[in-house]
Amino acid sequence: MAQRTLTRREFMILSGGGFVAAGVVGPEALFAQTATIRQGYQTNIWGMPTYYLLRSGHLEKRNIKFEEFAVPSGNLTMQQMVARQVDLGTYAGQSFVTGHDKGQLVAIAQIEKVGKTARVMARKELKITKVEQLRGLKIGNQVGSSTGNTFTDIIAPRAGLRKEDYQEVKMNVNEMVAAAAAKSIDAFVSVDPYCSIAEAEGIATTVVSLYDYDPMPVFMAATPEFIDRNPQAVVDYLKSWLEVGKDFKQNPRKTADVIYTFFTEKGYKMSRETFSKALGNVEVDVGFPADARPYLQAIAEGLLKEKKIGAIPDWKKALRPEFMDKARG
Repeated sequence: MAQRTLTRREFMILSGGGFVAAGVVGPEALFAQTATIRQGYQTNIWGMPTYYLLRSGHLEKRNIKFEEFAVPSGNLTMQQMVARQVDLGTYAGQSFVTGHDKGQLVAIAQIEKVGKTARVMARKELKITKVEQLRGLKIGNQVGSSTGNTFTDIIAPRAGLRKEDYQEVKMNVNEMVAAAAAKSIDAFVSVDPYCSIAEAEGIATTVVSLYDYDPMPVFMAATPEFIDRNPQAVVDYLKSWLEVGKDFKQNPRKTADVIYTFFTEKGYKMSRETFSKALGNVEVDVGFPADARPYLQAIAEGLLKEKKIGAIPDWKKALRPEFMDKARG
């Protein structure tokens, strides 16, 4: 009996990690790679689009498997990625530039802008309305985070505050509201939903929004080894993200329900009104905008001046928009 040559479709089905019945799944799933993504995300509002991605079913539709790694803030995800414990994760520009400097991490997309979610807050009874009034006070700060760096490197100096002019108390963003309520700190630099909860509970008031200084785009970063080994999986992954972006714009009630459940199951007592206010500060717009490079260049110059990185990144290596281009195509 003559040996028949396999068609390309048959070859892909048989070599893609197991038998797939024709007609059961779409072509994207047939061609998806079988790598399991180790996805990091932060448990504040910045990480919630990623959390929604993992619950949306969009990854499963493309035959993408994942493991999730949740931490309080993005700089911790960045550290996990530098240590190669996680493949993908989101964080703002300061953490991304630092991650590239320390571990050659690369950006494959911009997911959202979150500057409106981040604030410098002070205990309500102190009646503080200006940053310069924080002189001599205890300020809770997640050291090394993008919000923390923005405060210490930009906001405080512009208000005439040097680091010795206030007492920095190192803590995670999810611990700050309780610390302010206990009066163990006077002010803090945090993000939603914690800021909105603090205001709703009458614990703290906003001194200044970080949006006034930085719109804070959040980037999806990847380890270079992961994208080198799994280029098609990265494209399929970003196709799933584009679907998530559509959900946030076209079906906001669905996305809000998933995310609200996350916080209530964690024990946060938060009204739907407070939650909606917090989530409304997140601007989800998945893509790779042309202004990403000049924005990150300015951040890198600041970090280099502060000696927090060793050199300005080679942007051709640090920014990889071609994966998003393929996902859109």
